[in-house]
Amino acid sequence: MNFSEAFRTGANFGLTSGVLTTLGLIVGLHSGTHSRAAIIGGVLTIAVADALSDALGMHIHEESENQHTPREIWVSTAATLVTKFAMAASFLLPLVILKLSYAIVASIAWGAIVLTLISFLLAREQHIHAGKVISEHLGIAALVVVLTHFVGDWTARLMS
Repeated sequence: MNFSEAFRTGANFGLTSGVLTTLGLIVGLHSGTHSRAAIIGGVLTIAVADALSDALGMHIHEESENQHTPREIWVSTAATLVTKFAMAASFLLPLVILKLSYAIVASIAWGAIVLTLISFLLAREQHIHAGKVISEHLGIAALVVVLTHFVGDWTARLMS
């Protein structure tokens, strides 16, 4: 692994995790609370706590492979931290400027766009059919959205 590969590893992980984790949180909190403040607080928490957690997870993973230089490990760690934080934080814009119901739709669309782009670039790099990779990754994202919606509904019913 070189600097470029180490950065790409961390960035791809951070972006993907940022999309899926933040979308799940947004959809779940929306269906459970319908509270803009709760959702924004959750996104900020994800941006900080989960970015740090994922960065440490990437760091330990790269160390455990026992194949990378300390510089490569730290590049992957930093790329994970920065991209996860930035990706999660990017979901704040629609939550702040749009009516909440529109912000949820915009967030799902934004997440789908990012995942599509990452998937397309990954498929092109690996010389495989992009449609298959994109549909697989969007399918997983859709599963996250649907499941977290129902978890939010269930939690709301449980707490009322």
